[in-house]
Amino acid sequence: MSFSGSLEKMTITAYSDGKFSKQVGKSFSVYLNPNKYSHDFKICYNNVSAQGSPGSSPDFNKVSEETMSFELVFDGTGVVPTAIPGVVPFTEDGISEQIDKFKKLVFQYNGNIHSPNYLKLTWGTMLFKCRMSTLKSSYNLFKPDGTPLRARVNVTFVGYTDEVELAKQANKTSPDLSHLITVKGGDTLPLLCYEIYGTSEYYIQVARVNDLTNFRSLTVGSKLLFPPVGEGVA
Repeated sequence: MSFSGSLEKMTITAYSDGKFSKQVGKSFSVYLNPNKYSHDFKICYNNVSAQGSPGSSPDFNKVSEETMSFELVFDGTGVVPTAIPGVVPFTEDGISEQIDKFKKLVFQYNGNIHSPNYLKLTWGTMLFKCRMSTLKSSYNLFKPDGTPLRARVNVTFVGYTDEVELAKQANKTSPDLSHLITVKGGDTLPLLCYEIYGTSEYYIQVARVNDLTNFRSLTVGSKLLFPPVGEGVA
């Protein structure tokens, strides 16, 4: 089987905000695309069982964060061509400078935001918004003076979604959770309260939470916060 098309490098871009609007430095293009990657999903349950029972009854807790893991190869022997846009060529210092730049982008503490950067991985059809979880480097080729020439770097990234987007994606209807609702044509505050809480009686409290002076006239496209029962509505 043959495949056509130009070579596209996996690119890692760093941002200083969870909305991925403020880029930090230049994007990092890998030297060798990974030959495989794993994209993992996990559902967490609370295992409930009576004393002495032979089994348990797992109750849903939450959908855990997605993770993506793969191995990157840094090779400064000259075997791997680096004359590719976005790929920084190796120097006499071997691969140390390139690995340091990579770590600074994905792993190092950013004092401006008091945490490591937010990251976006892109490669072909893949787009993964995330943050670095683990990074492990293994050096396996050196110059006679000990300068490293080749390393395998195993990385794991944990998926990231900001809280507003999480609320939009969840679209839950349980009254013990917060909800962020986008107003549609025909929506009224009592009707939205009924859909979320099972009763329209909380509309005055919800109007107060959202600083609404006229709850009878909602703006289509605006977002309203519906807090849990007992936290702003009661």
